[in-house]
Amino acid sequence: MKKIVEMMTVFSSVKIMQKSMTSSLDITYINEPIKYKFDKSKSYFLYMHIPFCDEFCTFCTFHKFKYKQSTCKEYFKALRLELLKAKEEGFNFHTLYIGGGTPLIDEVELIKTIELAKKLFDIKKVSCESTPSHIDPKVLKNFDGLIDRLSIGVQTFDDKTLKEISRYDKYGSSQVLQERISNIIGVVPVISLDLIFNFSTQSSQMLKKDLEIVKKLNPEQITTYPLMSSRFVNCSTLDHLKILKNSNEFHFYNIIREELKDYSLNNAWSFSKDKTNLCDEYTVNNSEYIGLGSGAFSHINNQLFINAYDLTQHANLISENSNAIIAVSAEFEFKKHIQYQFLLHLFGGSVHIERFNELFSVSLQRILKVELFMLKILNAIYVKDGKIYPTRFGEFLTVVMMREFYSGMDNLRAMLRKSIVE
Repeated sequence: MKKIVEMMTVFSSVKIMQKSMTSSLDITYINEPIKYKFDKSKSYFLYMHIPFCDEFCTFCTFHKFKYKQSTCKEYFKALRLELLKAKEEGFNFHTLYIGGGTPLIDEVELIKTIELAKKLFDIKKVSCESTPSHIDPKVLKNFDGLIDRLSIGVQTFDDKTLKEISRYDKYGSSQVLQERISNIIGVVPVISLDLIFNFSTQSSQMLKKDLEIVKKLNPEQITTYPLMSSRFVNCSTLDHLKILKNSNEFHFYNIIREELKDYSLNNAWSFSKDKTNLCDEYTVNNSEYIGLGSGAFSHINNQLFINAYDLTQHANLISENSNAIIAVSAEFEFKKHIQYQFLLHLFGGSVHIERFNELFSVSLQRILKVELFMLKILNAIYVKDGKIYPTRFGEFLTVVMMREFYSGMDNLRAMLRKSIVE
């Protein structure tokens, strides 16, 4: 009976998030330049997107292009101009996250761009993504004082799975990956290794082996993402329940939590030797952020703003305007905005009720009365000392809902890629 209740709860959570994503992300393309309305006294989080890869991974849905040196260098020039335009508009940023794509694909251009960002703004921390093929210790030493955290997408150390997801030939065997990573531990202040769980052929023992290897490598952070999938989209209720029944997700999640019990929890799928706010899920600690670069998203004033996906259009817009925005969402409904923020805070470990109410000018207990009641009945949350905490099952629910949120964003990216001029 307990298994059935858990399964139905996960099913309902997925459907709620899918419905919310579909209705909230009503995107309108714009033909005239627009400007952000923002508080110039605030310091914001900055995301920069580098959309180039040497090779494409089969499971990756992020915005990217096949790497070409000349195109990449022109893009970085446009990105630096975009930084200058943001400064002219009056923005200030405290933290920079660089994603992709493969940000380290041209280290010379990346160094010049980070240096400019730190010169223009009060950026104290820089986090950057990388693939295993771009972690040469000699190269990384050039980023001393520029990158504080490097997130490496390993995904798995199982050779069979690496072959199945077309990463074995691109990035090397499990042994090669381990050697590359061991050589750069300590070169960057914080190394984060990313794993994916719930591959179709993954067993409990395979997951435990992945976790055993990553702990032995001893990085400062470990992130364990569930496999992102659009398998529930346009899926009947019966088929959906069949998928959930045969899923090992919750079992795998419990294995992860047990194997990493000696680590601090940054959020429901990120673990550190020491508690930190510098991790991949920057939206948890930053309700508003600005995205620069092709395909980057910004969230400010309860709306989503989207930059041009086409590289030529991105460069032209930045040259002519203060930003490269091509589309904007409708203003999110207030209750949906509160539901989303509640999810983010719960995913982050707890919801401080009084602070949440002050931050969003709301009574959480009143506006989410039904949701809180249901979560308590399902033993997904509990209240202690003015905070709402997730139970283990509640943590897993936030993981499921965050997965569906990112899947919804993937669908949006797929739609926006149609704007690229071939």
